[in-house]
Amino acid sequence: MAKADTKSFPSGNKLKRRFFNLTSGFDMPFFIILMIVLVVGLATLYSASHVYAFNYQDGDSYFYIRKQLMWVAIGLIGMLIVSMIDYHVLHKFAWIIWLLSLVLLVVAFLMPSSTGVHRWIRIPGLGQFQPSELAKFALVLLFAHLISLNHKKMKTFSKGFLPLFLLLGVTCVLVIIEPHLSGTLLIGLLGFAMMYIGGVRIGWLLGVIGVGVAGVVFMVAVLGYEQDRILVWLHPLESYANEITFADGISGKDHAWQTIQSLYAIGSGGLLGLGPGDSRQKHLFLPEPQNDFIFSVFCEEMGFVGAVLVLVLFAVLVWRGFVIGMRSPDKFGCMLAIGLTLQIGLQVAINVAVVSNLMPNTGISLPFFSYGGTSILMLMLQMGVVLSISRQARMEKM
Repeated sequence: MAKADTKSFPSGNKLKRRFFNLTSGFDMPFFIILMIVLVVGLATLYSASHVYAFNYQDGDSYFYIRKQLMWVAIGLIGMLIVSMIDYHVLHKFAWIIWLLSLVLLVVAFLMPSSTGVHRWIRIPGLGQFQPSELAKFALVLLFAHLISLNHKKMKTFSKGFLPLFLLLGVTCVLVIIEPHLSGTLLIGLLGFAMMYIGGVRIGWLLGVIGVGVAGVVFMVAVLGYEQDRILVWLHPLESYANEITFADGISGKDHAWQTIQSLYAIGSGGLLGLGPGDSRQKHLFLPEPQNDFIFSVFCEEMGFVGAVLVLVLFAVLVWRGFVIGMRSPDKFGCMLAIGLTLQIGLQVAINVAVVSNLMPNTGISLPFFSYGGTSILMLMLQMGVVLSISRQARMEKM
């Protein structure tokens, strides 16, 4: 028998090198953890959304997961492309991207409201774009840019604290008037954290935080701002049972419904959960389980153990991002990697606090889990930037 002509076929090693060419050089542990989180998130999204989709999307149980998979595929391609671009090029676009995010926030405010808020820009044929997702990245990028240029002057008031505080204030004002309280909280915390890490004196930051807390207390206690939301947070069962009508005309029952159903879901999960796909609260008890309260469904199905494992995965992802930042070759890469991964950590913490009623229901998505094209696309592109930084970081490559 004649021997096969093996010369026309690349060897196994060559195939491997070609296949992994896109990923060569970047931090493989970070990439692997990210892929695990993404896969678990997609599986959870399908489980949480298919009943709701069947009832509200003309019997199409795959409506949400199909769209999310499309955006994930686009995001993966974008992430790999971004990871091959030298992150230093972002220096040139820091101000442009931030100004663009502000313009889009204003455009969103001028758009017709959706359930009383102005958070999205409707693009015919493509769906909706949420500018606050771009604003998070824009703020991290601009702060990393400015801190890297003025890192020796960060302890001064005029070069360190004041410019960053004003930029943060402008961004937060445009987000809160949408209104988007959770987005404002996240951007505010992210901005202050980056200022602290970047070297701004902690006394100035604590002073601003103190004034902010005092202002919130005054608005709630004296002016009555968001008192209804606070009452529901402190007394969800009483608000539901008494059916109090609040200032906005909505009954306490309606205000507390989502929080109570979330707590039922988390409590029903117990130690090991009801099993994958077996959530009861997703059967039209928990409103829109594919979005902000998706973690409640995950807790119900996978239990306390599953919830802890997912939170550990997120923690390891953030930790690895911090390691990449600390080992990057310059201040810009350091602040950028830390800021982008810190955003994920803060967002996860706020989401878990909301679904477990540790803080008032503000409405914030769980990264890589909740349904949303803008969110998943921006997250994937941002992770591409972190991978780009890791290519130049002083790390052991795998």
